[in-house]
Amino acid sequence: MSYQQTISEAESAISPNAATWDGISAENIARMRFQNRFQSGLNIARYTAKIMRADMAAYDADPANYTQSLGCWHGFIGQQKMISIKKHFGTTKGRYLYLSGWMVAALRSEFGPLPDQSMHEKTSVPALIGELYAFLRQADACELGMLFRDLDKAREAGDAVEAKCIENAIDNHETHIVPIIADIDAGFGNAEATYLLSKKMIEA
Repeated sequence: MSYQQTISEAESAISPNAATWDGISAENIARMRFQNRFQSGLNIARYTAKIMRADMAAYDADPANYTQSLGCWHGFIGQQKMISIKKHFGTTKGRYLYLSGWMVAALRSEFGPLPDQSMHEKTSVPALIGELYAFLRQADACELGMLFRDLDKAREAGDAVEAKCIENAIDNHETHIVPIIADIDAGFGNAEATYLLSKKMIEA
């Protein structure tokens, strides 16, 4: 749904209740919806699964179409990597984030630095995944916020052409959300631990 369509939909919801909802801005509703595109981890899982399936098919057709996975151990690090990549290349296509088992064990374990993934608690990786996606959603909100401010300035200046260009950019905004590749194995916890860890990763 486009920016203008989202505004129109919000106006349709507000108008029957104009007497009590007159202080609610349809455009502000549209902006909040665009800044909160992913409502849950399930939305993110579906979106990233679609990307990965397309990337795997592209690689099968031509190995030159490989992806790059960038290691990180904190939400802020992952966020800054994807912001930098998007600014430099103009897209995040073909770039994933990677959570190395030993890196998580060394830097994210609540038990302190450990030598291997199979030794740290099973909540460390899911917690980091949740943190990363929170930071990536924040990057989307900030970038869209700047576009909204630019749109307001263009309107104030009476520049309809610039305003239309910015609306186009809003409609075609590319999210910073990318797939995350994470190490996973049975370790010392056997197959049940692998199942539980997989479940928590998907939920995150």
